Amino acid sequence: MSKHDGEALPLADYDALSVGALEHRLRTLDSAELEVLRHYEHEHANRTRVLEMINTRQLQLAGGGTPSPGGEDLRQEARHAAGSGSRVTPATSPQPIHPPPHGTPDQRAKPKGNRP
Repeated sequence: MSKHDGEALPLADYDALSVGALEHRLRTLDSAELEVLRHYEHEHANRTRVLEMINTRQLQLAGGGTPSPGGEDLRQEARHAAGSGSRVTPATSPQPIHPPPHGTPDQRAKPKGNRP
């Protein structure tokens, strides 16, 4: 059994993040948080590219680097994005530029012979 489960990780929805998204979010973590992710990644997906990014970031921090600001914002954003869904509704959808030849619910189709 794993020492860490997916919910106890420093980044929300870690397993759902792409490698590109992880690359940016890793910069907001400190060395201890990166170590938690490194162990979790090694025990689960074991993606070479992700492990390399974590190791590189740990070396940067050991060399005097600091976590980038905005870490909490990124973590909160990831939590909200997972369950937010689309805000598009039929009321906010645009009308078609050219109605289809069979018409729309509010505008009946006209035979070609009756068109002006």
